[in-house]
Amino acid sequence: NCDFFVTPGSEQIRATIERDGQQDVFEQIGGQVLANACGPCIGQWNRKDVKSGEKNSIISSFNRNFTGRNDGNAGTHAFVASPEIVTAMAIAGSMLFNPLKHAVIGANGKKFMFEPPTGEELPSRGFDKGTETYLAPPADGSSVAIAIDPTSDRLQVLEPFAPWDGKDMEKLPILVKVAGKCTTDHISPAGRWLKYKGHLENISNNTLIGAVNADTNQVNVTQNRITGQTGSIPDVAKQYKQSGTSWVVIGDENYGEGSAREHAALQPRFLGGRAIICRSFARIHETNLKKQGILPLTFADPSDYEKISGRDFISIVGLSKLA
Repeated sequence: NCDFFVTPGSEQIRATIERDGQQDVFEQIGGQVLANACGPCIGQWNRKDVKSGEKNSIISSFNRNFTGRNDGNAGTHAFVASPEIVTAMAIAGSMLFNPLKHAVIGANGKKFMFEPPTGEELPSRGFDKGTETYLAPPADGSSVAIAIDPTSDRLQVLEPFAPWDGKDMEKLPILVKVAGKCTTDHISPAGRWLKYKGHLENISNNTLIGAVNADTNQVNVTQNRITGQTGSIPDVAKQYKQSGTSWVVIGDENYGEGSAREHAALQPRFLGGRAIICRSFARIHETNLKKQGILPLTFADPSDYEKISGRDFISIVGLSKLA
C-alpha cells in the first residue's frame, strides 16, 4: 500500500539479514532493502510519488526529521517511531493504524492481527562480516600524486586557509542574523548537494540556504551591507569574499545542532566567515568551527541577541589575549 524502505546500518548488518533470512521476509512483503549507505536518512531519496512542495506525511525510524531532511521537500511532515511501528504502518498502508487494536487484510483476503514483536537481541550465529571493502593506503604515501581533473564539478583540490594575521577584526558586516532553529541541515543541506562534497566551492552554494533571516523572517535572503543589494545568503557571502570582506553570523539557541557535518564549518570559512556569535552552540558544531579557524562566540547575556540587527557591523577586539 506504500513504499517501504529498509536501510541496513552497516555491511555486517546487510550480510547478516541476508544470511539469516530477514531480507527475504522484507522483500516478500514489498519492502526494498537499500544499500548500507546514507539514503533517505540524509536526503538521498529521489521521490516520484509527490511533487516538490506538496504536503504529505512519512514515518521512519531514522533519528532526525528536520524539514526537508529525508526528501528535500519542505511540504513533507516526517514522523519518527520505532522500527516495529514503522513496519506495521507500512504493511497496513496507514499512519492511523494501531497494531494493538486494528486488523489488516492478508493476501488471502482474511483479516488478522499482529502479534507483539519478539526476537533475539543479537544474532545467534553472530554477525556476518560481509564483503571486505577496506583498501589500506600505502605505508609510504609521500610519492603518491593525486590527479584531479581541473574541469570536474565534483572534485577540487583543497587549498589551505590563510592563517590569522594577528590583528583584531574591525567593522565586519553581519552576513545574516539567524532566527530560531538553525541545524547543520540549514547551514549545509544534504540530498542533491552531497555529490559536491569533494568540491568546496560548489557545495558552498548551499551555505545557510535554510536559515531564517531574523530581520525579515525570510528564508535564504539577506542584504549586502556594502552595496545595499539583496540576494541569497551564499551569493552575498561570495560577493563579500570577492571584495576581500570578512563577515560574521549571529545565531540563536543551539546553533549547529544535528548531524556532525563538517562542511557546515568548512563552507563559512571558505566564503570568508570569521566568527559565529550565538546564544548557544551545539557542542560538535562548536568544535568543528574551531577546527576550521572560525571563532565560535556566545553572548555573555543571551538576551543581547535581541540588541543586534543584521544591519549592524561587528568588531572583535583583544584577540591577542584570547587563549
